[in-house]
Amino acid sequence: MNEENRPNFLTTLLLIVFLVLLGRLVFLQIIEGKQNRFLADTNRIAKIIIDAPRGLIFDRHGTILAGNDPVYLNQDQEIGRDEALTLQAEGKDADLRILFSRRYVYKDVFAHVLGYLGEVSPQALTKEKLNLKGYFGGSLLGIVGLEKEYETLLAGRKGSETVEVDTLNRIVRRVSFVPPVPGKSLTLAIDKNLQEIAEKQMLGKKGAVIASNPNNGEILLLFSSPSFDPNVFLDKKENQQVVRLISDEENMPLLNRAISGLYAPGSTFKIVTSIAGLEEGKITPDTLINDPGVIVVNDYKYANWYWTQYGRTEGEVNLVKAITRSTDTYFYKLGEMLGAENIIKWTKLFGLDKEFGIDLPSELPGFIGTPEWKKQTRNESWFLGNTYHLAIGQGDLDITPLGVNLMTAVVANGGKLCKPRMLRIGAENTPYQEDCTDLTIKKEYLEIIKKGMVGACESGGTGWPFFDFKPEGLPADRRVACKTGTAETGDGKTAHAWFTVMAPADNPEIVLTVLVERGGEGSTVAAPIAKEILKQYFRE
Repeated sequence: MNEENRPNFLTTLLLIVFLVLLGRLVFLQIIEGKQNRFLADTNRIAKIIIDAPRGLIFDRHGTILAGNDPVYLNQDQEIGRDEALTLQAEGKDADLRILFSRRYVYKDVFAHVLGYLGEVSPQALTKEKLNLKGYFGGSLLGIVGLEKEYETLLAGRKGSETVEVDTLNRIVRRVSFVPPVPGKSLTLAIDKNLQEIAEKQMLGKKGAVIASNPNNGEILLLFSSPSFDPNVFLDKKENQQVVRLISDEENMPLLNRAISGLYAPGSTFKIVTSIAGLEEGKITPDTLINDPGVIVVNDYKYANWYWTQYGRTEGEVNLVKAITRSTDTYFYKLGEMLGAENIIKWTKLFGLDKEFGIDLPSELPGFIGTPEWKKQTRNESWFLGNTYHLAIGQGDLDITPLGVNLMTAVVANGGKLCKPRMLRIGAENTPYQEDCTDLTIKKEYLEIIKKGMVGACESGGTGWPFFDFKPEGLPADRRVACKTGTAETGDGKTAHAWFTVMAPADNPEIVLTVLVERGGEGSTVAAPIAKEILKQYFRE
């Protein structure tokens, strides 16, 4: 090729290359362009949220009370386990989600202890800033009970996986993976067997049963009646049942009566009045007070129950006998010796006017009226009759069943007020340890109170259902120490039935308190319930 033809050759070659490239470009953009754009648009990056299993909740013996069941969703539609496994095997699981549904194994037996879960609303996400904590619309959140109290421990942390999928929703490439962190499990101090006995015994009754270890504050039993099945709050098919539970103002099944119900404590409160009398030096254990049957103040009569029911009197009574026989007239006169201020002082020393700090939401403080409060709210003066009523646990005095239980525990453990705990102290993930305050009550005074309570559950006392109580493992010489209570409700017809008991009496390891709303006499209604529960306790 001569030099003159070389430029023409190069020009022609470049033109051919240009035409080939142009043709390829036309093919890709015009002929195959539509298909390539479709593939580019439909191949997508998907982020899969991986649910974290919620922490399990066990009783003190390791029995599961709250567990999890897997729920398989594909494109937000629930499918079966086998179908989910098939999608995973075929690599078509980009839209597959595995959630964990909460399951409350014993239904209404632990409802007020465990609580239940509810879906997070969009409003809550914004108001509570839950989206910053890994929640989104539809996430489950503890609403009441331990589920709410320990939400941060139980919830765990959701994981995620970022994947690239094709048009058939098959995973083409896994981009990143953040594993979920399961929630921490909790071990309660609660005993399932005791809880089941309480549920059975309280069937058809309103009230509460609570038991504690007086030496460290562990709650061994907490049951409120009527109860409910917390599983219905997670089943959308049960919406009508949920509405009925919420709107039942007569029975109030959602109310945790053990920690949120306020009641006049009746004669169980004589424990406080007795200690106040001894500590303030108004009486000695040997001080005798005559029971006339009825004390008359102006136009008002203040009678002893023994006179009201049988027309009889007790004669001269010392403190032990007054507790054993629950002699109202003794405590009327003791209240007069103390005065309202000293009774109120010791009520507050026992913590009965405030929350005890149990690790459950919605605890209410007790209430005690004072002369100042009465003047301010009712524009009325405080009379001797108000002090009489206060001394026997009536009038302007309301306490939770938890309060009566801890009041009894002070006698049982030698004078300590222990903070109540639902979790078993020392168990894994338990964030609390024993927390007790010494009230500095003289030990000999506490022994006098206990002696009177021992007598109450022996022949001649008021706790007659326990006269023959001799379970295995309980010392026969001093079996239990108890106090009955029958608290008037103000309608002139009904009374709250109370019974509080510690066992074994010489070295108590359990304090049990039973309340039956408007049930009648404590010895007749509440004591038999306590008896069945203690039978189970000493059987284990």
